Amino acid sequence: MTLVTDSPTEAQQLVPTQLTNGLSCELPANSPLAKLLKSQRTWVGPDAKARLKLLREAKSVAIVGASPNPARSSYFVSTYLQQSSNYRLYFVNPNADTILGEKAYPDLASLPEVPDIVDVFRKGSDIPSVIDDVVAIGAKTIWVQLGIWNQDAAIYGEGKGLTVVMDRCIKVEHARFHGGLHLLGFDTGQISARKILR
Repeated sequence: MTLVTDSPTEAQQLVPTQLTNGLSCELPANSPLAKLLKSQRTWVGPDAKARLKLLREAKSVAIVGASPNPARSSYFVSTYLQQSSNYRLYFVNPNADTILGEKAYPDLASLPEVPDIVDVFRKGSDIPSVIDDVVAIGAKTIWVQLGIWNQDAAIYGEGKGLTVVMDRCIKVEHARFHGGLHLLGFDTGQISARKILR
């Protein structure tokens, strides 16, 4: 005896799939191609010109997941921004009192101002909740650090009206736009007479 159900099996379910060329199509949910395309990155954030504009126009940056531990990448990035930019920096870490000689805040809601950019050092699965915090305080840009990727969160953030930068290091981008780094983040050793943009 076989049961007849109205719900389609996974093989029968069609899922809309976004292709890298911008087109979309429907594929069976369990097909290897659908699974492969779902695993690939199709979301694209702001281009280099737009990222430069974000960095030039920003006056304040909050670093979520900032650490007082010199071995952590957030400490390295924080040190660079403190020494090489004019940003007002806010370090967000509920487990620290001070970072780099500055007060640390337990959460974004505790900051004395709404930052122009919220730079995030948290695992990919935490990004949606950070987005909710960013939206709640009225910030406009979330910058998720190099090596952290959550495509669904990026789309979710844009849906909430945020500008989303993801899997990019704010230190590398700032230094590259200001003449100090190669595209990959290495010191170019470049000496220039031009005025440095800060």
